[in-house]
Amino acid sequence: MTESTAHEPIAPAGVVAALRNLIVSGRFKAGERLAELPLAEELGVSRTPVRLAVRTLEHEGLLERSGRRGYAVRAFSEADVRCAVDVRSVLEGLAARRLAEHGLSPAVHAQLAACLDEGEQVLAKGRLDAGDIDAWSRLNEVFHRTIAGAGESRVVAEAIERNNRLPFASSDSITVDRSALAKEYEKLRVAQLQHRLVFEALENREAARVEGLMREHAYIGVRYLRHL
Repeated sequence: MTESTAHEPIAPAGVVAALRNLIVSGRFKAGERLAELPLAEELGVSRTPVRLAVRTLEHEGLLERSGRRGYAVRAFSEADVRCAVDVRSVLEGLAARRLAEHGLSPAVHAQLAACLDEGEQVLAKGRLDAGDIDAWSRLNEVFHRTIAGAGESRVVAEAIERNNRLPFASSDSITVDRSALAKEYEKLRVAQLQHRLVFEALENREAARVEGLMREHAYIGVRYLRHL
């Protein structure tokens, strides 16, 4: 497979999600080195989106530098993941609570509403197609970052960003089982409902309620799957 041209679009979220899923499924073991060309061939894409995807996964804490230009799978445990999600739930709950107390600005209100509208469009067909994963990943990241960054202080947002460097801690660390898209559709449907409840609580300035909703929302990737 040849190197991509300068006009190729940036790496789709689907490549990131696919690599993330290969790691969590055990296809790549802790300490195993990853090479761009074999990954690109396995995923059926050019090397450019793979290169950008491994950088994203390094930022998420799933990969670490190995040698001058390579990456290796980082060792982590289930307890590490759960602890990191616990921390994110507290921080994002605090961010949402402070935003409710302060009130939504017109710009933040419009941005969150746009995320909800896009989520409805993704789910409108009653099923997921391959491109829907990319769309959901983008809107989900914007929704969470908007809430985290909308406060009068950057302290909470910066704490969330630091925590996001731990494996599967960030809100956009989405793993997608492409062989079970019906189950994944249900997961995103629940996530969309939780986004809407968070938005309504923010609108109504229900600080305690939105903190609880946001904390619960953090666990959708680690506790909800067995119910779907």
